[in-house]
Amino acid sequence: MNVERFRASLRAWLDDNDLTPGPDHSLQGHMRQFARVSRALYDADWMRYGWPAEVGGLGGPAVLRAIVGEEVVGRRLAEPGPYSMLEVLAPTMIDYAPAELAADMVPRLLSGEEHWCQGFSEPGSGSDLASLTTRAEPRGQDWIVNGQKVWTSFAQFSTRCILLTRTGPGHGPGHEGITAFFVDLDTPGITVRPLRTMHGVDEFCEVYYDDVVIPGGRMLGRPGDGWRLAMDLLPYERSACFWQRIAYLYSRFDALIGEAVDPDESCLGEAYLALHTLRCRSRDTQHRLADGARLGADTSIDKVLLATAEQRLYDAVRELLPGSLELRDTPWRSEYLYSRAATIYGGTAEIQRNIIARRLLDLGKE
Repeated sequence: MNVERFRASLRAWLDDNDLTPGPDHSLQGHMRQFARVSRALYDADWMRYGWPAEVGGLGGPAVLRAIVGEEVVGRRLAEPGPYSMLEVLAPTMIDYAPAELAADMVPRLLSGEEHWCQGFSEPGSGSDLASLTTRAEPRGQDWIVNGQKVWTSFAQFSTRCILLTRTGPGHGPGHEGITAFFVDLDTPGITVRPLRTMHGVDEFCEVYYDDVVIPGGRMLGRPGDGWRLAMDLLPYERSACFWQRIAYLYSRFDALIGEAVDPDESCLGEAYLALHTLRCRSRDTQHRLADGARLGADTSIDKVLLATAEQRLYDAVRELLPGSLELRDTPWRSEYLYSRAATIYGGTAEIQRNIIARRLLDLGKE
């Protein structure tokens, strides 16, 4: 399929179909709007392009998914955060879930019928995933899970969770013995507690698991495949899920130009260069996926460039709109505060640079 014709057709469809968000700009409102947009896009087939037919898709390269996300978020019809979960979780389900389960569940995510979340990080083991302690014990055909997760994005709005647990002998630390499950969040014993961050939004949650029964058929892969699943999922979290966010940042860059009374060309140039570098890298990632490449350690480059571009953009906001962050309650304030986390979420900047140094440049551990 010709990519430019695809984009032109999508733009024409969006022009003819009013998906303008309503007046509710809360996180709950954003989630409802994303479900509405997803439903419309899925019913018109746009949300099905780039996904395999086995899960209700229409095939084609992943770049088609990127184009849909860019156009929708670039027009501010949906927020990038909820949208990003598609690119993180759907590929994982396709690769690791039993075929019948993936065929049943993935269309629910793509159509906006359901939201899902990702249960990886724990108190004390956020960046050190190998030290997770949430346990899953076998009981007949089921597994009994006990533990706690934290920084689980959108858990309070989610129907299901891709959950990492420890099932190995002795439940000791390390890469071995980690197993993933696909969990229904209305299962008895699960408690979700939203966390309010410094930018004033309860996007993240703590999730507690107390004697939660998970059917054996909800295991993703085999016992002990959890680490491999995580290593396949995290590259999507560090690259593909940013396709929409890049479009969002460009839209905010344009808004900054419109609001700045006396713009400093040097300051704007630095922000634009960082955004353009990020977008070029993202395009390269899309092309590599289209050529059949499997994402890996190289996506740490995407993540570092995203954090750099996002923080540089909002540093420019602080310089060019004096007082707007400190003295006025505008969207710029909460966005600036959120941008400070860009070097933390999805793996810290230090972790990403270590990956680049060790696994891409072969510089060793020192």
